[in-house]
Amino acid sequence: MAKASELIKTFLESLARGRRYSALTVQGYRRDLDRLSNAFSDRQLSEIKPAEVRTEVARWRAEGLSAKSIARRLSAWRTFFDWLAQQQPMPMNPAKSVRPPRAAKRLPKALSVDWAVQFVEGKSSAPPAAAAQAEPPVSDRFMQLRDRAITELMYSSGLRLSELVGLNCQPDASVAAGRHGWIELDSAEAFVVGKGGRSRRIPIGGPALQALRDWLVFRQSQGEALDHAPLFINRSGSRLSGRTVQRRFGQRARDLGMPTAVHPHMLRHSFASHVLQSSGDLRAVQELLGHAQIATTQVYTHLDFQRLAQVYDAAHPRARRKPTASSKT
Repeated sequence: MAKASELIKTFLESLARGRRYSALTVQGYRRDLDRLSNAFSDRQLSEIKPAEVRTEVARWRAEGLSAKSIARRLSAWRTFFDWLAQQQPMPMNPAKSVRPPRAAKRLPKALSVDWAVQFVEGKSSAPPAAAAQAEPPVSDRFMQLRDRAITELMYSSGLRLSELVGLNCQPDASVAAGRHGWIELDSAEAFVVGKGGRSRRIPIGGPALQALRDWLVFRQSQGEALDHAPLFINRSGSRLSGRTVQRRFGQRARDLGMPTAVHPHMLRHSFASHVLQSSGDLRAVQELLGHAQIATTQVYTHLDFQRLAQVYDAAHPRARRKPTASSKT
């Protein structure tokens, strides 16, 4: 019978090729399944019992692993054992009946509308210095136009980071393979490839369209051909990495003197929260975000209630719903 490491390798290849999972997702599965291989290195996988998996879960908790990480690891194990049952006889899926510890529900962090607009536009509330009025060098212009197009598009359309960096300027053969999306400026739409290779069309707002046009016109002025090219590139002309976008977001927030760190997914949360606040249409927000389940989108209704509760507490003369220390007798 094949070794666990060989079976895991074959399984990971099936995720990458058959299900078209992203490289980052496959890496996550690899890390979680390495723990499986190490924990039962002297056993046949078909012999593992649910009680032994529960023992592993208890060990992870003792090591301080979060409930969310435990749930993710168990999910990876369940998926692997389901796949393994299709390859060889298995009496049961030993991870299927094991439940992770209950995790405290953590609401996504979203920026206020004012902060989101300020971040996207890259404008500090402080008056600009006189030197900033001069035309910036070409290298700085490259970064300014690219970063503005990125932030405008993410906030306009609620993209995931992987969806953003996977966009091309135009459709090509890679679209049929489910790898890259593209933008259509004429119809003001983005065609994105999300989780599991699921695709969707998303509208692009006016400011984002203008920022994208400015960015593409600049690239053409530098002699670059945009046919089948990545939408967002680094200085060497290669497709921009998600890690670089994360670093640029952090630096942008610091430069603007924002009171909180900003990461790319925070703009997605802000997009969802602000659209839901204005429209109240949860199903539409689900479609825009590309969530497979409405329950995933419902977390934003909690954000909306938090905002309403804050308004209530600040405005209602008898809104002190929680007793203060001075009111206790």
